[in-house]
Amino acid sequence: MSIRELAQHLNISIGTVSRALNGRSDVNAETRKRVFEAAAKLGYVPNQSGRSLRQGTTNAVGFMIEMNSETSLHGDTFFMSVFAGVQAVFKPLHLDLVVLLCPFDDDPYEHLRRVVSRRFVDGLFISATQRRDRRIDYLIEREIPFIALGRSLSGGSHPWIDLDFEGVAKASVDRLVARGHSRIGLVKPASELNLGYVFAEAYYEALARHGIRPDPELVVRAEQTSEEGGYGGMGQLLALRERPSAVLLVNEIMAIGAYRRLHDAGLQAGRDVAVVGFRQSPQARFLSPTLTCFDVSLHDLGRRLAEGLLATMPAYRDLYPVGLVQDIWPMSLVPGESDPPHAI
Repeated sequence: MSIRELAQHLNISIGTVSRALNGRSDVNAETRKRVFEAAAKLGYVPNQSGRSLRQGTTNAVGFMIEMNSETSLHGDTFFMSVFAGVQAVFKPLHLDLVVLLCPFDDDPYEHLRRVVSRRFVDGLFISATQRRDRRIDYLIEREIPFIALGRSLSGGSHPWIDLDFEGVAKASVDRLVARGHSRIGLVKPASELNLGYVFAEAYYEALARHGIRPDPELVVRAEQTSEEGGYGGMGQLLALRERPSAVLLVNEIMAIGAYRRLHDAGLQAGRDVAVVGFRQSPQARFLSPTLTCFDVSLHDLGRRLAEGLLATMPAYRDLYPVGLVQDIWPMSLVPGESDPPHAI
C-alpha cells in the first residue's frame, strides 16, 4: 500500500498522513492514532531509506547489551524474552529493534559513543548499569532519548526500570530466618554493577531487622555472573572455618555452578546447605532438588521498557503519555526444595 492509498482510505490529505507518521506536533493525537492504527491494519510500510534521508531519522532503536564469555558460548535467555516484549510495542509503529552487542573486552562507554556518533538509531536502551555509569551522563548531556534497565547513582532524573532486588533480598532472608537459618551467605558480582550493591544493602538491612549481626566473611564476590561464578562463590563459602547453613545467589545461572560445587564437596543443596536462587531460568528448572527462586514476566518488562522510551521521543510522546518511568519491577517467590528448615 502506498501513502496515497492510505490517505484515501482515511479520507485525509497525504500531507497530514505524512506528518502524523513522522510525529509532527501540528497533528493532533487522535488523528495520529487513527493513522498508525490504519497503517498497521492495512500493512503500509514507509520507504525507510527515503525517510531517513529526508528527516535525519532511522526509525530504529538500539538495545545495548554487554557480552561475556558465557553468553557468547551459550546464549542468553533473559534478553530474548525482553526483546520480544519490546518488539510487540514497536511493531505497530514500524520501528525496528537493533541489538548492539558490546564485546566483553570493549569499554561500554566507548562503545556507546561510537554508536551515537554513527547516528543509526533514534533512541537507546542500555543495560548492565554501573554504580556510577558515564553512559547515562553522556546521553543526558546530548539529549538522546534513552531508558536504562537498572538504576544508577549517575544522571539525576532519567527513565529507568529495575528488578526488585530489595524485595528479593528481604523475602529470601525472611524465609530462611523463619526456617531456622541465621548464618546466611551471599554470592554477589565482583563488578561495579549496581544490582550487586542494591541487593547486598537490602540483605544487610534484612539481617539487622532480625537481630542477626552481619558477618563480612559471608559475602563473597564472584568474578563471573555465570555457572563458573556460582561454582567459585560457593567454593569460597565452603572454605570458611564455619560454613553458612544457607546461601543467596544474585544471578539465576549461578545456581547451576553452586549445585555442582556442593556435589564436588560431597554435599547436597537442600540437605547440607540451603540455596535460594534469583530468577527462575529455563536451565535452573532442571536442577534437583528444585530451586527456590523468583519469577518475573520478562515480556511485560520489555513492553514497559518500550513504552518508557517512547515517552521520551517527541514523535511518540503523545501516543505513550506515561511520563518519566522509574519503576521497580516486581518478582514473585517460587518455592522449591532447596531451602528446607535448618536442622539444629
